[in-house]
Amino acid sequence: MADFLILTYPWTKSIHIMAVIAWMAGLFYLPRLFVYHVEQSEPGDSRDEIFQTMELKLLRVIMNPAMIVTWVMGILLLLTPGVVDWSSVWPYTKLGSVLLMTWFHHWLGRRRKDFANGVNTLEGRKYRMMNEVPTLLMVVIVVSVVVKF
Repeated sequence: MADFLILTYPWTKSIHIMAVIAWMAGLFYLPRLFVYHVEQSEPGDSRDEIFQTMELKLLRVIMNPAMIVTWVMGILLLLTPGVVDWSSVWPYTKLGSVLLMTWFHHWLGRRRKDFANGVNTLEGRKYRMMNEVPTLLMVVIVVSVVVKF
């Protein structure tokens, strides 16, 4: 198994990076859609329906598969001999940040359901602030992996 993981490492890493890019795009865009949804529609109007369709498709067609592929490829990278130095701090800061990113993903999914059920209570300002969460986590993840402190 170790030989297979080493042999496929460049492919695993490439797929991981592409999945992360797709996941991050969704994590940046969905809160922005929520801002527009809150500020430009009312529950039940035609714009509400359009926003709900966009949000659902973004989450189900792009974000969920990208998150799953990111996790699967990330786990394969962790299992590849020589990739992770567990005596360093960086794998733990990356893992913690990825767990928080996953929590944020699910938080967004719950907010989408709030819109679908007509019970959203958050304002555009809150969604704008939450839109910064993936950026901060991305910085920690990239610095952890590249600098390897």
